[in-house]
Amino acid sequence: MFQVFEGRTANEAWDKIATVFRTNAVLLTQTSRFGPTREILHAAISISDPRQRWVVARNPPMSIAFALAEVIWIMAGRNDSAFLNYFNKGLPDYAGQGPCYHGAYGYRLRKKFNIDQMDRAYRALAKNPDSRQIVLQIWDASDDLPTIDGIPLAADIPCNIVSILKVRGGALEWTQIMRSNDIFRGLPYNFVQFTSMQEILAGWLNINVGSYNHVSDSLHIYERDLSKMESEPQLNLTENSDSLALPKQDFDLVLSELENNGNCIIDDKIEAESLLGTVRSCKLPTAYRNILCVLSAEGARKRKRPDLVGEIMGFCTNPAYNQLWERWSSRFTGGKTENMDQV
Repeated sequence: MFQVFEGRTANEAWDKIATVFRTNAVLLTQTSRFGPTREILHAAISISDPRQRWVVARNPPMSIAFALAEVIWIMAGRNDSAFLNYFNKGLPDYAGQGPCYHGAYGYRLRKKFNIDQMDRAYRALAKNPDSRQIVLQIWDASDDLPTIDGIPLAADIPCNIVSILKVRGGALEWTQIMRSNDIFRGLPYNFVQFTSMQEILAGWLNINVGSYNHVSDSLHIYERDLSKMESEPQLNLTENSDSLALPKQDFDLVLSELENNGNCIIDDKIEAESLLGTVRSCKLPTAYRNILCVLSAEGARKRKRPDLVGEIMGFCTNPAYNQLWERWSSRFTGGKTENMDQV
């Protein structure tokens, strides 16, 4: 049977899930390659306002810079590991070593199958918004099914399988199917990834954003993380004020500029002052300039220029981003970091 979790925001839905994991001692125990987990089989999650995609109450806080970098990386159709690893040095421990990530979502959606699935979905829905045939495929049986001996073919096997899209009532509905889903290390970032894609595609179609629905066949947490995971349900949450919706032609230009700027951020030869200068002179739409602010602030932090971090974030007008940045960056006050969430 499905266990259902609903909320207007991602934070509300996630906190309900986290409460079950923190308080329910009879959850299934399942082994895994990284140790035993506690598991809910067949979970269904629904978020009625997907633009409020941020899990702010997660404690330790999630990394907003890594989450936004993933959105750029996915929409650009990339599979190189260097870009994401810059924002999350612990990622190779889970996704494997090497110059490329085997299961890269964006590469599979936009390049791997010799078709840009995002572009095809946009064109198909623009012509036939009543279609029930829009499925974005991530899973590839030839590359992802284990061997007949049960041995994984790679360290980075996609957890997300398919996305199912429908236009109903003038809004884009999105259903995301996952074979495996870590509530602590993965789920907050999955919400950001796919609700961002939902909003971007809705912008291409010039329609509203509908509900986001997420089906996880194995919703779990590693037992070693149970003691770490806390929540701050009384936290005064700040709403996300930005809209990622743009006409496709405009989005393509914005993505190219944002991607180029991101490549500069991860290039250690470029000085922190240059990152500040780029933010100052940036002509990107406000929502995307705010993304650049967060990534550039992280670049300044990694260059050990705390004097510039605050100045860069001063250009960010999204109060939710500022709240998330403050919560995440406060983790470094005592010099402590967490392996999976960017260090």
